[in-house]
Amino acid sequence: MTLPSLTELRGLLRPFGQDHLLRWWEELSLEEREQFSQEIQSLDLQLVCSLYDANDQAPHPADNTPEHRARAAQPPQQVVRLGDSDEHRVAAEEARRVGTHELQAGHVAAILVAGGQGTRLGFAHPKGMFPIGPVSEHSLFRLAAEQLVARQRRHATRIPYYIMTSRETHTETVEYFEQHAFFGLDPQDVQFFAQASLPAVDATTGQILLQDRHRLCLSPDGHGGLLQALTAADVWQDLRNRGIEHLFYHQVDNPLVRICDPEFLGFHVLNSSQASTKVVAKRDPRERMGVVVRLGNQTTIIEYSDLPEPLADRRDPQGQSVFWAGNTAVHVFDRGFLEHIAADPQRLPFHRALKKVPYLAADGQRMHAGDLAEPNAVKFERFIFDVLAQAETALVVEADRQREFGPVKNADGDDSPATARAALLARDAAWIRSTGCQLLDDAEVEISPLYALEAADMAGQLFPGMQLGGRLYLNAPLETD
Repeated sequence: MTLPSLTELRGLLRPFGQDHLLRWWEELSLEEREQFSQEIQSLDLQLVCSLYDANDQAPHPADNTPEHRARAAQPPQQVVRLGDSDEHRVAAEEARRVGTHELQAGHVAAILVAGGQGTRLGFAHPKGMFPIGPVSEHSLFRLAAEQLVARQRRHATRIPYYIMTSRETHTETVEYFEQHAFFGLDPQDVQFFAQASLPAVDATTGQILLQDRHRLCLSPDGHGGLLQALTAADVWQDLRNRGIEHLFYHQVDNPLVRICDPEFLGFHVLNSSQASTKVVAKRDPRERMGVVVRLGNQTTIIEYSDLPEPLADRRDPQGQSVFWAGNTAVHVFDRGFLEHIAADPQRLPFHRALKKVPYLAADGQRMHAGDLAEPNAVKFERFIFDVLAQAETALVVEADRQREFGPVKNADGDDSPATARAALLARDAAWIRSTGCQLLDDAEVEISPLYALEAADMAGQLFPGMQLGGRLYLNAPLETD
C-alpha cells in the first residue's frame, strides 16, 4: 500500500473540518505514518460528521424524549413467565422437545459478542480471558466454549460458533483460542470476525479526538455493529450453506448463560418469533439495567440511563410493574429476519453517549479521564436489541435470575467477579443438593459444563448420603465405591 502524501490526506480531511488530525505529521516516523494513514483512510468521515450534526443540532421530537417513552411504556405483551403450574410444565416440556429437535437437525448456530476489554476490571486483556471459575479459575471464554462442546455432545450435533471481536481484542482472542486448542471445539466450526470502530468526537466541536500523535480515539461501534460485521465477513453465506435457521446470541460477560438452551429455542419456534429475548425480574425498580417494554405495538428496550428515576416504579392499571423485565442480552434471532435487517445499513439507528474520553490535547498534553470534570466526548454506537422493534413477532421469556444471570461488569460491588463467582457456586450447590448429596460447611464446589449442563445431569453421578467438602472442581464423573 502506497503511503499517501500530507497533501492527499489533508485533502481527504479538510472538507469535513478534520485536518487538525495531521498536526504532528511531520514529527512521525515512517511506521507511525503508515499506521496513522490507514486509520484515517478507513474512516467514514461523512458518516461521523453527519452523526455528530444530527445528534448535536436536532432535538428529540416531543413524543420521543426519554421521559415521554417511559410514560408511554407498558409491560411486554408476548411473554412466557416463570411458573410451577402443570400448564407451565407441559408448555416448557413441549418447548424443550422442539428446541432439541432443532439442535439435532443442525439448525442452530451460536454468536458470541466479545469485543470488550477488561479495563474496568483492571485486566489488560480481552474480557473473555478473565478468570471467573470460582475453583478452576477458568476464563469466561473457556466456560462458554466447554458449554458449547457439552451441548453438541448432548444432542449429537454440530453448532457453529461465530465470535465477534474488536480491533483491540481480535488478535489476542484468536491466539488465545489457538493456544488452548479451541477448548475442545472443532476449529472448522469457529469463525472470528471483528466489528468496525468509530472515532470519539469532541462534544463541543465535533472534531475527532486523538489518542496519540499517530492514533485516533477509536472504539467498537456497539453490539449492533454485529449485523454489518456479519456481512463484511460473509457469514450469511456460511450460515445458509450450513442450513442454519436460528441464531443464539450472547455476550461474553455472563458465565451463567445457558448457551443454546433448548427450552428457549423451542419457545422461539413455537411462537413463530423473529426475535426473542430472555429477561429476569429486576431486584428493585431502580436497578441499573435496561428493561424490555412495549411501546405501542413494538417490543423494545429502554436503557437504564434513559429511565427517569421518578418513573422507575410505575405500575400499569393491573398493578404490575411496568419496568420489571430486566434485559440479560441473551437472544434468539431468526436467521432470515436478521439477514434482511442487515441488508439495509440504515435499519439500526445510532445512539450517542457522552463519555469522559482520554485524549491528546492540541498543545500535546495528555488528558486523562480523571483530569476531566465533565464528559468531553461523544461516542456513537448501535444496539442489537433495536431489531426487536422491527420484528413482526418478538417474544419475551423470563429466566431464573439465580441460575442464569451473573454478569461481570464492575471491579467490585454488584455485577462484579465476586458476585458472579458466588452465583456460580450457589447454582452448583443447588444442583448437588438436588441429588441428596450433602455439602459440608467448608464446601466450595464448581461444576464444569463437561460434567453437567443442568441439575438433571447430576443423577447417577452423585447419590444421597454422599458428602462433599473443601474446594472441588467436578470436571469428570466421580468414582464411587
